[in-house]
Amino acid sequence: MSTENGVDPILVEVTGAALASIVEEMGETLVRAAFSSNIKERRDCTAGLFDAAGHMTAQAEQASPVHLGSLIGVVSAVLERYPLEAIAEGDTFLSNDPYSGGGSHLPDMVLVTPIFVDGEITAWAANLAHHADFGDRGHAHIFQEGLRIPPVKLISRGEMSEAIFQLVLTNCQVPHERQADFRAQLAANRLAVARYLELAGRYGRDRLVRTTAALLDYTERRTRAAIESIPDGEYTFSDRFDCPELDDELELSVRITVAGSDITLDLRDNPKQVRASVNMVWTALYATVYYAIKTLVDPDVPSNAGLHRPIRIRATEGTIVNCVAPAAVNGRTETCQRVVDLIHGALAPAIPDRVTAASNGANTGVHFSGLDSRTGRYFVYLETIGGGSGARATKDGLDGVQVHVTNTSNLPVESLETEYPLVIEAYELVQDSGGSGEHRGGMGIRRTVRVEERDVQFWLDTSRQKSAPWGLFGGEPGASARVELSDGARPVEHGHTILQPGDRASIITAGAGGYGPPARRPARPSDATSPRASSPNRPPGPATGSTSDPSPTPSQGVDT
Repeated sequence: MSTENGVDPILVEVTGAALASIVEEMGETLVRAAFSSNIKERRDCTAGLFDAAGHMTAQAEQASPVHLGSLIGVVSAVLERYPLEAIAEGDTFLSNDPYSGGGSHLPDMVLVTPIFVDGEITAWAANLAHHADFGDRGHAHIFQEGLRIPPVKLISRGEMSEAIFQLVLTNCQVPHERQADFRAQLAANRLAVARYLELAGRYGRDRLVRTTAALLDYTERRTRAAIESIPDGEYTFSDRFDCPELDDELELSVRITVAGSDITLDLRDNPKQVRASVNMVWTALYATVYYAIKTLVDPDVPSNAGLHRPIRIRATEGTIVNCVAPAAVNGRTETCQRVVDLIHGALAPAIPDRVTAASNGANTGVHFSGLDSRTGRYFVYLETIGGGSGARATKDGLDGVQVHVTNTSNLPVESLETEYPLVIEAYELVQDSGGSGEHRGGMGIRRTVRVEERDVQFWLDTSRQKSAPWGLFGGEPGASARVELSDGARPVEHGHTILQPGDRASIITAGAGGYGPPARRPARPSDATSPRASSPNRPPGPATGSTSDPSPTPSQGVDT
């Protein structure tokens, strides 16, 4: 490894490993100390470190990639709101707002703590926890989706602001869970500060700053070298997108230009933002693109801001992929998942051995909420259910897994039935839901939930109910998603209904597309529909693209 400014390359490697170790320990501390099942069991959280200017230096690998969208803007948001002289050792800031706080949706509460070395802010420790609380909400605009929090000092010089803490808890439906989970987040940041100070004590502040900067430069060089392996050209793809909140399908598209070591993703030709929860703010878009490019060019490259520099993203403000206030964003991951599919579809002709066929194309979130008569307390059960993973050039797709920008675990049945007035009657793979091919797509999941209380609110976020995950190079599409209620007559209007004791909701997630022509074509499952995406089986020929400028810094946002 070569570095600039005379920095020892071995020390750069050691520093990178040390920073990665800190964020992994942060994440594990948060999971082990948390109270809610969504964090302690499903691991719906993440952790990261940033340099003094807010550039990411490490992110926990066990986290969901989309969570980067709630981290990459938070330091810039704090620095815009607070002058440096107003930030002191022992401070911790709380934020979640997508429009003023650097977040990407309101349940993702971020705590960020400055790390002072020799009296100067040298780094920031940040962690995010998805607080599964705001269950019975509307999604026409952001004001319905929960409490919006710009960066505020939750901890000032080591002292908790009880006024702010109580304000937040008063606006929560399950405050006892929130209180415990916030304290777990605070513990994770305290550990990160201690570990970083140990590292600075070992190598000195200036040396640590230089080696961290060199680590980002190394990541940029490695990413550029990997991008150069993609043939120069212009690649396009479009796909159909549906969700329960929308009456009609939308067409999403991307145009990717590869020129040497630069790559530009143009998403300007996309629909306007919608009166539904599936809009993406720019931080969510950036997190999604960074994930997709990393996995396609070099999955082992360090997760830091050096990866972002060769990537330029263009998206028009006010569209579904780069929305502006007051657009609702709670279900933004549904759209994020499809943006990944767009990128794979577009680059299929250029790097066919690295892409996958379409995965299930959703982040199928189910929400059950109501009053638990056993405790006299309100409950909110949230789960995101996996589905099929797209087939690859040399392997079948994986069955019943979280894909792409989601990376949470399932909630074990034993834990669910202990904590909530719900019963799981079926939890199984959906046979033949993966598209056939030389390599078949992964199968979706069926999860049937029976409610035990009155007036339980059921809300479903998903996609691929009207279209099917497409196959690649002759592979067949996977089966579509659907939801079935036990009475068979009552529809789930726009993803929402009210259930009574004994009612059952079966959530069936989509499968995934196959790769390559099947040796023989079995009958398609009855619940599969024809693919509506533009087929990458006959991709357009590459054209010479033009070079692009580096990606903007966290405070700059998206090109329009």
